[in-house]
Amino acid sequence: MIILGGFILGMVLGATTALRRGGRKLDALQYAAAYGIIFALIGLFIDIYLGHTL
Repeated sequence: MIILGGFILGMVLGATTALRRGGRKLDALQYAAAYGIIFALIGLFIDIYLGHTL
């Protein structure tokens, strides 16, 4: 769940960042994909860490 939540949060943040900087829809899509992957990886590491400690 942490991974999926991170992916969705990253997509929202990426799209809003691109649109706030004056980008087009395809720019927002690219930023959303990149931020989504980055946040999903962070969520994966958090999930692995919590799995080992708990």
